[in-house]
Amino acid sequence: MLIHPWDAVAPERWPELLTGPTFGQIVTAGLVDGYPVVVPTHFTFDGDRTVLLHLARPNPVWKALEADPAVVLTVALDYAYVEAEWNADEGTPPELGVPTSYYTAVQLRGRADVVDDPEAKAAILRAQLSHMEPPGSERRPPTGDGPDGRLLRGIRGIRVDVREVLAKMKYGGNQSVEHRRAVATRLRERDQGLDRSAADRVVVSPAQPGMGQAWPDDDPQ
Repeated sequence: MLIHPWDAVAPERWPELLTGPTFGQIVTAGLVDGYPVVVPTHFTFDGDRTVLLHLARPNPVWKALEADPAVVLTVALDYAYVEAEWNADEGTPPELGVPTSYYTAVQLRGRADVVDDPEAKAAILRAQLSHMEPPGSERRPPTGDGPDGRLLRGIRGIRVDVREVLAKMKYGGNQSVEHRRAVATRLRERDQGLDRSAADRVVVSPAQPGMGQAWPDDDPQ
């Protein structure tokens, strides 16, 4: 992933992007029928260097991990299309503006260990439920036996040891404050998909690598 200096997220900041219920795609280095396996999935990140998730036993990912345990877990957040007219530089006719995309992206690179022990799988499910279920959820913590036993037999766990992280917030950080402010206004006015969330990111995206500071006179709401 290309990361310009004005898009970079500082190492101490990127874990904040993965604190909520998070959905991404795990991509294998090992091949199945000549191709990497790409699996959309929820996952839980411990804030340091461990990712936990589980997948169904019939998933082709297991064959890929046998061939090579290296994986990339990729997550895209708050993405929005910036129309050509909006992104035209000052003095450039709108019909010659260059469209772009604004987005946050995090890529976790690491090695995947497959988890088959029933109690260890139950521990992964407990961690995921604790992270993703709402407060007051009536779901009982899974255990390696009892009523969850049959369900546990149908899944395998994955524990990813994160070795490297690439994190990017691409929100016009190389443009002037006035340009970014105008794009954020247009996004809120269009208000489709993730436009409003992306507009809030425009306000706090880095003016310098990894800073993530809001404009002092601006209200992101």
